[in-house]
Amino acid sequence: MNSFRLIALALAASFATFAPVQADKPEKDENQLGEITQTVARMLESAHFSRQRLNNEVEPGVTQARKALDRYLELLDYNRLFFTQADIDEFTSKHGEWIHEDILAGNLKPAHDIYDRFISRVEARVSWIGERLQGDFTFDSDRTAQINRDKLPWPANEAEADKIWSDRLEAELLQAIIAQQALEEAAAKRREEASKEGGQPKTEKTAEAAPASPPKRTPVETVAKRYERLLKTLQEDDREDQADTFLSALAQSYDPHSEYMSQRALDNFNIQMGLSLIGIGAVLRNDDGYAKIVELVPGGPADRGGKLKVNDRIAAVAQDDQEFEDVVDMKLDRVVERIRGKKGTTVRLQVLPAASPDPSKLEVISIVRDEVQLKDQQAKAQVIDTLGPDGTDTRIGWITLPSFYANMNQRGQPARSTTKDVSALLKRLKKENIEGLIIDLRRDSGGSLDEAIRLTGLFIPKGPVVQAKDTDGNINPLTDSDPSVLWEGPLIVLMNRLSASASEIFAAALQDYGRGIVVGDEQSFGKGTVQTLIDVQRFMPFFAQAREAGAVKLTIQKFYRIKGGSTQLRGVASDIVLPSLTDQDDVGEGSLKNPLGYDEVPARQFTPTGNVAALVPRLRTASESRVAANSEFNYIREDYDRLVTRIEENAVSLNKKTRLAEIEGEKARREARLAERKKRGAPGIFAMEVTLDTVESAELQKVSLDKPPKQSYTEPEDVEDPSAPDEEEPFVDPVRDEALLIMQDYIKLLGPEPVTARAATKDAATP
Repeated sequence: MNSFRLIALALAASFATFAPVQADKPEKDENQLGEITQTVARMLESAHFSRQRLNNEVEPGVTQARKALDRYLELLDYNRLFFTQADIDEFTSKHGEWIHEDILAGNLKPAHDIYDRFISRVEARVSWIGERLQGDFTFDSDRTAQINRDKLPWPANEAEADKIWSDRLEAELLQAIIAQQALEEAAAKRREEASKEGGQPKTEKTAEAAPASPPKRTPVETVAKRYERLLKTLQEDDREDQADTFLSALAQSYDPHSEYMSQRALDNFNIQMGLSLIGIGAVLRNDDGYAKIVELVPGGPADRGGKLKVNDRIAAVAQDDQEFEDVVDMKLDRVVERIRGKKGTTVRLQVLPAASPDPSKLEVISIVRDEVQLKDQQAKAQVIDTLGPDGTDTRIGWITLPSFYANMNQRGQPARSTTKDVSALLKRLKKENIEGLIIDLRRDSGGSLDEAIRLTGLFIPKGPVVQAKDTDGNINPLTDSDPSVLWEGPLIVLMNRLSASASEIFAAALQDYGRGIVVGDEQSFGKGTVQTLIDVQRFMPFFAQAREAGAVKLTIQKFYRIKGGSTQLRGVASDIVLPSLTDQDDVGEGSLKNPLGYDEVPARQFTPTGNVAALVPRLRTASESRVAANSEFNYIREDYDRLVTRIEENAVSLNKKTRLAEIEGEKARREARLAERKKRGAPGIFAMEVTLDTVESAELQKVSLDKPPKQSYTEPEDVEDPSAPDEEEPFVDPVRDEALLIMQDYIKLLGPEPVTARAATKDAATP
């Protein structure tokens, strides 16, 4: 019987005890939220791996429901800045003992009351900040401000909170002042250089081409606006948003990967897994209350239309021929929600064009929605010719895998999957006669379990890949049933502490089969649990007037290596460890709230297909020798030590001279490294790029690996880094470069016969 069927039976039994909705309950919307709360609670009690009832004591004196209450407070005030200990004591005294009854009754009043208190605390604090910013700041004391307070006690009272905020506000204002001064100095330097050359500064545009933008703020205005924006965002949350936050806290109290997803969050999750959406193909960010275009997806509807431009700002949105809705100061996810829609429908945008000399002139742009492929998150490959220390040239294939994705719910459309895409890329790499293959899973946070198993099957004959244990203790092997193998040659899997879940299943299986060598951080993330998505409304038979109720991502199993050990908490240990800034205890499953524990199950019978473990000692020794002499790895070690020290100190100076000296020290360090890199020269590594669009092309484009890869857009800070050097630093990736050298050694140890020659006779059987 499959796991979903078991969940359905368990839930059906628990829902039989539901009481009918009473006529004297609050208004209908609150009724619906209450029913969703009841349903989610029963789903967690009946189907979560731990099977914990809400009133079960899970820690001395702490019930499962009390953990949910604590998690709710943490989600609201994660840095412990707005609530005081008096607030926490009041909430605990009033709700802690009976919160499980409120949850099971669908009573969200405690959650709403706590949220209302939080809003009032933020309102009062923002008002206090506005008044405090009008005072005088000398920045000449020996005081420091705490950076992260998530593990520190709540302020005992308002007086202690004021002291914490005084230090914090002074630190933020000092940072804004230093940043503004650095930007002004840089602009003055550019103007001076331009005047000597008789031209204009390179980074400044003419008035006709300059984007319409608000005037620059003073440091005081910058800090004040930051908190005004925070308050406005919170005030936009309605009762449904509050319920979503509370239900997320409830799910996360069971383990960090169980989660309640509102319909909006569920839509975003499906987009991420399928790597496609129906919309216009534009990346937005908040810019002074406007949704600003920061990127157009190549080939998307907006890009094809040619009217919407980067830096344009959206003021209003309309559906087809309906009236425009003002979206200035609206939360960004809600603006995005209004722009997305069904394929073939039209969205109209009122836009402030970036290139317009009149900042008040609005332009209306109509765009027909269509499918947008999120190609930045697809698998991609490179063919790299690497020259070794002995002058030998080696051709290596490199596949970068950002996630384990699968287009699970786009019926009638070609399926998009990790295994299908990697298979296509790998076949092209083989045609290019690669001798070894590196699969880069750094920062791959996982995704589809099925895709992890299928992808493993490209490198091993049929056999078990991973074991899964359900809540009843049943242990089942999940197996690759396809005997064909697409790549039999040397294989390296590159990981770090951000590689999680499906990445760990894939790497662990190849390691256990003796099929590949794992290189990277000391261990991977350590997520050894399996989640499934369950539509909440399917278990709400009395849900009046159907309404999108979201879904629960529920931990239903733990998975184990075929040798018996779990990857939970311990992750996958690298065969060869390389220095890395991510290799620290604060990164990984153990740093999250409420993780499940480590355990083991009996090993599964399987037939190893390789014996790379015998080669690892020699490869490790050669790598350690190179790493010890590599200046880039020495820089990483230095930065790692400074990072650990900063985390332990958890403080920033409020003295301007001290801060400027720290910045100058950092700038001098960067400049010294830049000079050393220039003297040393770039590695001069070039590659032929293979994407899913070019996999069948007669010729591949040559790219330089000395330039940074394209990164997905992230929300910038309010101020730039004043310690950043004026000159752009060359891109370096010592982990990549060392992985290539390890692969060269690996190939040599296997003997002179090319891998492609050994595999050539098997091509007929390749899928």
